[in-house]
Amino acid sequence: MAGTPAATPHSMAQYYRQRAACYERVYAKPERQADLRAMEAWLPGLFAGRRVLEIATGTGWWTPHGAAQAAHWRATDLNPETLAVARAKPAMPAGVQFQTVDAYTLAELGDDTFDAAYAGCWWSHVPLARLPAWLDTLHARLAPGAVVVMLDNRFVPTSSTPITRSDADGNTYQLRPLDDGSTHEVLKNFPTPDQAVAALGPRARDAQWVDWTHYWALVYTLS
Repeated sequence: MAGTPAATPHSMAQYYRQRAACYERVYAKPERQADLRAMEAWLPGLFAGRRVLEIATGTGWWTPHGAAQAAHWRATDLNPETLAVARAKPAMPAGVQFQTVDAYTLAELGDDTFDAAYAGCWWSHVPLARLPAWLDTLHARLAPGAVVVMLDNRFVPTSSTPITRSDADGNTYQLRPLDDGSTHEVLKNFPTPDQAVAALGPRARDAQWVDWTHYWALVYTLS
Protein backbone atom coordinates (compact mmCIF):
# COMPACT_ATOMS: atom_id res chain seq x y z
CA MET A 1 0.00 0.00 0.00
CA ALA A 2 3.08 2.24 -0.18
CA GLY A 3 2.14 5.62 -1.62
CA THR A 4 -1.62 4.98 -1.36
CA PRO A 5 -3.39 6.88 1.45
CA ALA A 6 -5.55 4.85 3.81
CA ALA A 7 -9.29 4.93 3.14
CA THR A 8 -11.33 7.66 4.86
CA PRO A 9 -14.92 8.82 4.23
CA HIS A 10 -13.54 11.80 2.31
CA SER A 11 -11.18 9.70 0.18
CA MET A 12 -13.96 7.20 -0.55
CA ALA A 13 -16.25 9.98 -1.76
CA GLN A 14 -13.45 11.35 -3.93
CA TYR A 15 -12.77 7.89 -5.37
CA TYR A 16 -16.39 7.44 -6.46
CA ARG A 17 -16.48 11.00 -7.80
CA GLN A 18 -13.49 10.22 -10.01
CA ARG A 19 -14.89 6.84 -10.99
CA ALA A 20 -18.37 8.10 -11.96
CA ALA A 21 -17.85 7.99 -15.73
CA CYS A 22 -16.57 4.40 -15.75
CA TYR A 23 -18.29 2.93 -12.68
CA GLU A 24 -20.71 0.71 -14.56
CA ARG A 25 -17.96 -1.37 -16.15
CA VAL A 26 -18.30 -3.61 -13.11
CA TYR A 27 -21.76 -4.58 -14.37
CA ALA A 28 -20.31 -5.77 -17.68
CA LYS A 29 -18.38 -8.65 -16.11
CA PRO A 30 -19.55 -11.75 -18.02
CA GLU A 31 -19.65 -13.99 -14.96
CA ARG A 32 -22.13 -11.67 -13.22
CA GLN A 33 -24.77 -11.41 -15.95
CA ALA A 34 -27.04 -14.22 -14.72
CA ASP A 35 -27.08 -12.72 -11.21
CA LEU A 36 -27.82 -9.24 -12.52
CA ARG A 37 -30.75 -10.35 -14.65
CA ALA A 38 -32.20 -12.32 -11.73
CA MET A 39 -31.88 -9.36 -9.33
CA GLU A 40 -33.27 -6.87 -11.82
CA ALA A 41 -36.39 -9.04 -12.11
CA TRP A 42 -36.60 -9.61 -8.34
CA LEU A 43 -36.40 -6.01 -7.10
CA PRO A 44 -39.51 -4.26 -8.52
CA GLY A 45 -42.14 -6.27 -6.68
CA LEU A 46 -40.57 -5.55 -3.30
CA PHE A 47 -41.37 -1.85 -3.63
CA ALA A 48 -44.71 -1.89 -5.44
CA GLY A 49 -46.82 1.10 -4.42
CA ARG A 50 -44.30 2.32 -1.82
CA ARG A 51 -42.48 5.60 -1.15
CA VAL A 52 -38.85 4.53 -1.28
CA LEU A 53 -35.65 6.16 -0.05
CA GLU A 54 -32.61 4.95 -1.99
CA ILE A 55 -29.25 5.38 -0.25
CA ALA A 56 -26.03 5.90 -2.25
CA THR A 57 -27.67 5.76 -5.66
CA GLY A 58 -24.35 6.23 -7.43
CA THR A 59 -24.78 6.10 -11.19
CA GLY A 60 -28.30 4.71 -10.84
CA TRP A 61 -27.81 1.18 -12.12
CA TRP A 62 -30.40 -0.26 -9.73
CA THR A 63 -32.78 2.71 -9.68
CA PRO A 64 -34.92 1.98 -12.78
CA HIS A 65 -35.38 -1.63 -11.67
CA GLY A 66 -36.26 -0.92 -8.04
CA ALA A 67 -38.46 2.05 -8.93
CA ALA A 68 -40.43 0.33 -11.70
CA GLN A 69 -43.53 -0.26 -9.54
CA ALA A 70 -42.90 2.24 -6.72
CA ALA A 71 -45.26 5.14 -6.04
CA HIS A 72 -42.30 7.45 -5.39
CA TRP A 73 -38.53 6.88 -5.37
CA ARG A 74 -36.06 9.34 -3.83
CA ALA A 75 -32.63 8.55 -5.28
CA THR A 76 -29.92 10.10 -3.08
CA ASP A 77 -26.15 10.32 -3.20
CA LEU A 78 -23.40 12.52 -1.78
CA ASN A 79 -21.77 13.08 -5.17
CA PRO A 80 -23.41 15.30 -7.81
CA GLU A 81 -21.06 13.69 -10.36
CA THR A 82 -22.55 10.22 -9.94
CA LEU A 83 -26.11 11.56 -9.73
CA ALA A 84 -25.54 13.36 -13.05
CA VAL A 85 -24.87 9.98 -14.67
CA ALA A 86 -28.04 8.58 -13.09
CA ARG A 87 -30.16 11.54 -14.18
CA ALA A 88 -29.02 11.08 -17.79
CA LYS A 89 -30.34 7.52 -18.01
CA PRO A 90 -33.24 7.38 -20.48
CA ALA A 91 -35.21 4.62 -18.75
CA MET A 92 -35.92 6.24 -15.37
CA PRO A 93 -39.53 5.79 -14.17
CA ALA A 94 -41.56 8.99 -13.80
CA GLY A 95 -41.69 8.70 -10.00
CA VAL A 96 -37.93 9.01 -9.48
CA GLN A 97 -36.64 12.19 -7.82
CA PHE A 98 -32.91 12.84 -7.36
CA GLN A 99 -31.38 14.62 -4.38
CA THR A 100 -27.85 15.23 -3.10
CA VAL A 101 -27.85 13.78 0.43
CA ASP A 102 -25.22 12.68 2.95
CA ALA A 103 -26.09 9.04 3.67
CA TYR A 104 -24.71 9.20 7.21
CA THR A 105 -26.93 12.07 8.38
CA LEU A 106 -29.82 12.27 5.87
CA ALA A 107 -30.15 15.87 7.07
CA GLU A 108 -30.91 17.19 3.59
CA LEU A 109 -34.20 15.25 3.62
CA GLY A 110 -35.72 17.70 6.10
CA ASP A 111 -38.79 16.10 7.69
CA ASP A 112 -39.47 13.66 4.84
CA THR A 113 -40.27 10.06 5.76
CA PHE A 114 -40.76 6.92 3.68
CA ASP A 115 -42.29 3.46 3.86
CA ALA A 116 -39.40 1.61 2.19
CA ALA A 117 -35.66 1.92 1.74
CA TYR A 118 -33.08 0.46 -0.60
CA ALA A 119 -29.28 0.51 -0.51
CA GLY A 120 -27.29 -1.17 -3.28
CA CYS A 121 -23.56 -1.79 -2.63
CA TRP A 122 -23.46 0.69 0.26
CA TRP A 123 -23.47 -1.54 3.35
CA SER A 124 -20.02 -2.88 2.45
CA HIS A 125 -18.55 0.65 2.54
CA VAL A 126 -19.82 1.55 6.02
CA PRO A 127 -17.17 1.09 8.72
CA LEU A 128 -18.32 -1.55 11.18
CA ALA A 129 -18.12 0.90 14.08
CA ARG A 130 -20.51 3.27 12.28
CA LEU A 131 -23.00 0.66 11.11
CA PRO A 132 -25.38 0.65 14.13
CA ALA A 133 -25.67 4.46 14.18
CA TRP A 134 -26.19 4.62 10.43
CA LEU A 135 -28.95 2.00 10.58
CA ASP A 136 -30.64 3.91 13.41
CA THR A 137 -30.49 7.09 11.29
CA LEU A 138 -32.03 5.29 8.32
CA HIS A 139 -34.72 3.56 10.36
CA ALA A 140 -35.73 6.88 11.94
CA ARG A 141 -36.82 7.99 8.45
CA LEU A 142 -39.05 4.95 7.95
CA ALA A 143 -42.61 4.30 9.04
CA PRO A 144 -43.68 1.15 10.91
CA GLY A 145 -44.19 -1.64 8.41
CA ALA A 146 -41.52 -0.24 6.08
CA VAL A 147 -39.68 -2.70 3.85
CA VAL A 148 -35.88 -2.39 3.75
CA VAL A 149 -33.67 -4.05 1.14
CA MET A 150 -29.88 -4.11 1.38
CA LEU A 151 -28.03 -5.52 -1.62
CA ASP A 152 -24.28 -5.94 -1.92
CA ASN A 153 -21.36 -8.03 -3.18
CA ARG A 154 -20.24 -11.43 -2.05
CA PHE A 155 -16.49 -12.04 -2.10
CA VAL A 156 -15.76 -14.37 -5.02
CA PRO A 157 -12.00 -14.86 -5.57
CA THR A 158 -12.36 -15.32 -9.34
CA SER A 159 -14.29 -12.05 -9.76
CA SER A 160 -13.74 -9.77 -6.75
CA THR A 161 -10.85 -7.37 -6.20
CA PRO A 162 -8.46 -8.99 -3.69
CA ILE A 163 -8.55 -7.91 -0.06
CA THR A 164 -5.26 -6.23 0.79
CA ARG A 165 -5.60 -5.63 4.54
CA SER A 166 -7.91 -5.63 7.53
CA ASP A 167 -7.95 -3.36 10.57
CA ALA A 168 -8.41 -3.81 14.30
CA ASP A 169 -12.20 -3.39 13.99
CA GLY A 170 -12.48 -6.16 11.41
CA ASN A 171 -12.98 -3.93 8.36
CA THR A 172 -11.39 -5.15 5.13
CA TYR A 173 -9.89 -3.10 2.32
CA GLN A 174 -9.10 -3.31 -1.39
CA LEU A 175 -6.71 -1.38 -3.64
CA ARG A 176 -8.43 -0.17 -6.81
CA PRO A 177 -6.85 1.57 -9.82
CA LEU A 178 -8.54 4.25 -11.91
CA ASP A 179 -8.05 5.17 -15.55
CA ASP A 180 -5.88 8.16 -14.63
CA GLY A 181 -3.29 5.80 -13.15
CA SER A 182 -4.10 6.57 -9.53
CA THR A 183 -4.65 3.82 -6.95
CA HIS A 184 -7.15 4.16 -4.12
CA GLU A 185 -7.73 2.16 -0.95
CA VAL A 186 -11.42 1.34 -0.59
CA LEU A 187 -13.16 -0.06 2.48
CA LYS A 188 -15.14 -3.13 1.39
CA ASN A 189 -16.69 -5.46 3.95
CA PHE A 190 -18.27 -8.84 3.22
CA PRO A 191 -20.59 -9.78 6.12
CA THR A 192 -21.93 -13.21 6.85
CA PRO A 193 -25.72 -13.54 7.13
CA ASP A 194 -25.49 -13.79 10.93
CA GLN A 195 -23.31 -10.67 11.15
CA ALA A 196 -25.64 -8.64 8.99
CA VAL A 197 -28.84 -9.69 10.76
CA ALA A 198 -27.26 -9.07 14.18
CA ALA A 199 -26.49 -5.46 13.18
CA LEU A 200 -30.06 -4.52 12.23
CA GLY A 201 -31.29 -3.35 15.61
CA PRO A 202 -34.50 -3.88 17.62
CA ARG A 203 -37.02 -2.64 15.02
CA ALA A 204 -36.05 -5.22 12.38
CA ARG A 205 -38.49 -8.09 11.82
CA ASP A 206 -38.68 -11.10 9.51
CA ALA A 207 -35.14 -10.75 8.14
CA GLN A 208 -34.50 -12.84 5.04
CA TRP A 209 -31.05 -13.37 3.50
CA VAL A 210 -30.91 -14.08 -0.24
CA ASP A 211 -27.78 -15.38 -1.97
CA TRP A 212 -26.72 -15.24 -5.59
CA THR A 213 -23.29 -16.26 -6.82
CA HIS A 214 -21.75 -12.77 -6.70
CA TYR A 215 -24.27 -10.81 -4.62
CA TRP A 216 -26.37 -11.01 -1.47
CA ALA A 217 -29.50 -9.24 -0.30
CA LEU A 218 -31.06 -8.76 3.12
CA VAL A 219 -34.79 -7.98 3.24
CA TYR A 220 -36.64 -7.05 6.43
CA THR A 221 -39.54 -5.01 7.78
CA LEU A 222 -39.62 -2.48 10.60
CA SER A 223 -41.90 -2.58 13.61
